[in-house]
Amino acid sequence: QLQFVESGGGLVQPGGSLRLSCTASGFRLDYYVVGWFRQVPGNEYEGVSCISSLDGSIYYEDSVKGRFTISKDNVKNMAYLQMNSLKPEDTARYYCVARPLSFTPHTLCEITKLSPWGQGTQVTVSS
Repeated sequence: QLQFVESGGGLVQPGGSLRLSCTASGFRLDYYVVGWFRQVPGNEYEGVSCISSLDGSIYYEDSVKGRFTISKDNVKNMAYLQMNSLKPEDTARYYCVARPLSFTPHTLCEITKLSPWGQGTQVTVSS
């Protein structure tokens, strides 16, 4: 069964930082484009950042450029999202998503309708 387990979310004040992690099981991240998406209840999914295992290329959604950093560890079969300078508008549930290497990071992050493979992790930015 293909599955992600996301962790690292929590409550943080504006300007704070969090590091999200997701562990893949049932498949190897080496053979996928991997992304972090977020969703606020009632809204569509938003691709925050995506990275390709093919060439290491990365896409960031405009609102997170310069603040978020995506990475992955093929040995541990994990992906990460370092989030700095957090803003209240970053509040959402965050999910890992993977698609075949035929996707680019940009085309993966453009997807708005998903069936996540994990439960996600809640990030709340509030004072």
